[in-house]
Amino acid sequence: MNEFDDHDHDHDALQARLRSLPAQRLPPARVWQGIAAQLPAAARAPLTVVPPARAPRRWPLRVGLGLAAGLALLMVVPMPAPQSPPPTLVQRQADALALEYQQAMASLPAAQVAGDWQPALHELDSSADHIRAAIAENPRSRYLLEQLQRTYALRLQLTQQAVMTAAGMPS
Repeated sequence: MNEFDDHDHDHDALQARLRSLPAQRLPPARVWQGIAAQLPAAARAPLTVVPPARAPRRWPLRVGLGLAAGLALLMVVPMPAPQSPPPTLVQRQADALALEYQQAMASLPAAQVAGDWQPALHELDSSADHIRAAIAENPRSRYLLEQLQRTYALRLQLTQQAVMTAAGMPS
């Protein structure tokens, strides 16, 4: 047998002896009573002599597994989508204005509008889009609703003039 084999044998024997020892030794109750007797009287009055409870040895593992399970559950279970608030009165009125505008535009005769009218009509459409976006940002603004109403009215009026001009009628 060489030196390393001796060392391994001693190590294995030591490991076996350590495993055979109790996991935790609690001193007998008389030891706790002796400690209590040595404490000053003021500290001893509320003290009840109770040996400490055996703490669970694997609580960090259990907590870690619980947290991992909770995280896995959150990743698997879909979260409900946040619900948007119901539309405000201004938003409902803006939607109604847009619908009326679309119906009025659809009722106009389908005539080719001359190219010189196109930039102004495009600018009014862009303004209406920007106002609608502003209403989405500030859904209680009556001023924005009035601006949208004016823009739609002007767009409709300008479109009617362009159609009449294209048809050869006086405006």
